[in-house]
Amino acid sequence: MVMEGGGSGNNSTPIIDKTRVLDVEPLRTLVPVFPSSSKAPPFGPYSSGFAPFYPFSAPQGSQATPDLNQQTHTTPAAPLRSFRATESNGDAFDGEYESYDGSTGSAKRKPKSSSQKRARKIQDLDFTLSVDENNFVVGVSLSERDDGNREVVHSIQMRFDALRRRLSQLEDAKESPAGIIRRADLKAGNILMTKQVRTNMRKRIGTVPGVEIGDIFFFRMEMCLLGLHAPSMAGIDYMSVRNDLEEEPLAVSIVSSGYYDDDAEDKDVLIYSGQGGAANKDKGATDQKLERGNLALERSLRRGNEVRVIRGMKDSVNQTSKVYVYDGLFRIQESWVEKAKSGCNIFKYKLVRIPGQPDAFGVWKSIEKWREGLSSRAGLILPDLTSGAESMPVALVNDVDEEKGPAYFTYVSTVKYSKSFKLTQPAYGCNCRNACQPGNLNCSCIRKNEGNFPYTANGVLVCRAPMIHECGPTCPCFPNCKNRASQTGLKARLEVFKTKDRGWGLRSWDSFRAGTFICEYAGEVIEKVSQVGEGEGDGYVFDTTHVYESFKWNYEPGLVEEDGSIEAIEEPNVPSPLVISSKNVGNVARFMNHSCYPNVFWQPIMYENNNESFIHIAFFAMRHIPPMTELTFDYGKSCSGEAAADGGSTSRGRRKCLCGAPICRGYFG
Repeated sequence: MVMEGGGSGNNSTPIIDKTRVLDVEPLRTLVPVFPSSSKAPPFGPYSSGFAPFYPFSAPQGSQATPDLNQQTHTTPAAPLRSFRATESNGDAFDGEYESYDGSTGSAKRKPKSSSQKRARKIQDLDFTLSVDENNFVVGVSLSERDDGNREVVHSIQMRFDALRRRLSQLEDAKESPAGIIRRADLKAGNILMTKQVRTNMRKRIGTVPGVEIGDIFFFRMEMCLLGLHAPSMAGIDYMSVRNDLEEEPLAVSIVSSGYYDDDAEDKDVLIYSGQGGAANKDKGATDQKLERGNLALERSLRRGNEVRVIRGMKDSVNQTSKVYVYDGLFRIQESWVEKAKSGCNIFKYKLVRIPGQPDAFGVWKSIEKWREGLSSRAGLILPDLTSGAESMPVALVNDVDEEKGPAYFTYVSTVKYSKSFKLTQPAYGCNCRNACQPGNLNCSCIRKNEGNFPYTANGVLVCRAPMIHECGPTCPCFPNCKNRASQTGLKARLEVFKTKDRGWGLRSWDSFRAGTFICEYAGEVIEKVSQVGEGEGDGYVFDTTHVYESFKWNYEPGLVEEDGSIEAIEEPNVPSPLVISSKNVGNVARFMNHSCYPNVFWQPIMYENNNESFIHIAFFAMRHIPPMTELTFDYGKSCSGEAAADGGSTSRGRRKCLCGAPICRGYFG
């Protein structure tokens, strides 16, 4: 943008306001201009056609350097519909589709009319310029939008997934043509982008505040909202950096997810393929060009800046979807050109992980070896402490000290009620002859859940509720009915392990997405805590009469245009006090430790058996949980217990908390 210089009538040289150059046109209208193929320089770190960046070399007038000021590209974390990348190095999608194949990453576009296209352009322009203040969702301050922290990152990620689950629930209840998969994740991401519920909008090289190495994501839009990787489709994210000579693009992050032929098996080295040139239905494969993300990677090789690496892998629990793990910071060590299987030239980049970072992808590779043979697992005591009582084996591991295992107990997979303990009045199940279907209000189990099917199509819990009603053993619906999510046993490879300072704990070889069922609390239902005895048994009791810290987990009704004044109650409501002892009889849940900042929550679930209803305590993932992360829940606070003077434990009293969370209360129980 040119501004007039001097006063009235002054013919001085116009002054260029360089701070406003990027506001001239939307980025999608800027077309890169590069040397013709005959004049293009050879690709590589020592090519003579591109000037080395200052201060390592002075400019040379004879070099045919592209004018980067005429094709400066940044990829801000913009709303999804503003992305117009024609080349992709990822597997998330933009726009509307008739169908989507999650295994191959292919989607069929829905044709748009010319009027739709014109409306879409207007919508794009208005999207980032204005926000409807009447519908603004409070919770992310202006400073937090630029720079996040751990709490903000967790909050936004949980809000996104809560909204996505609700949208999925609404879509599941609608009839749709066979083979069509709607993208609730894209819709949820667009809504939150519109409401500015996002963080780390200020693009940066290096670490992203609040995002830790090893964090996992099940959707590309999550990374957009958190500022880890801005493009929803492209695998290379970059920004423009100005030096004394010019502006140049530098890569800030890449996603390696199998769309291109990457060599991604080494935990410390990644051979990454450049973007572009892939064949599609409109054209065959072509040579990749040194532009956009490819140019940014080449410049980052010369500059030596850190690049964030996110690796995409198949979800071990749900093979049709992917999970993305943030693997930390890498540096590009070298680059070259090679022939692809198509016969076309593609760029290759060798990225090496910076030493001293916590393991992330390396943990996944270790688990792969354990699956092949447990003998490689250090500290293994028992390959299956359940002795076959569960559908999945549960290993017992101690690589901390010489203890050979916890005290003896009898393993059971569900809660045991005494014959004399009757919780509720006789009840009856549904009359569905196949599987219970979302939206079918003739199903009595769905009506008990206020007309909503409590789980998504892939078995993820949609919302917390005072009580969830599942189909019981005598319901005539199929055994694989989605409304039996807590009754199908373990679906992940759990492991009981010895902690450094909190006894035995529980973790998983598999990742959990928020809302995934983990296990139920098994044991013997008792009438009083005093029946357990004193001492060690106090740690093996689940008591619904405890006072638990409240937390927000469900979606925000205003985001889906529902009446926010009738927001659903989340806190559990058990009709009668329920106390379960797992001291002598129990399952893996007895090993879950307390945390004041837990990653698991409990949910009461009721289903009928022999015309009587019984309550079960089920545990679900509060947020996404990476593999080998300890699973913890809030034990709550006793209404009558008093803390010991020395900070230790007292009979039926409070116990010193060792969770180490930043918001630790100091005690529990």
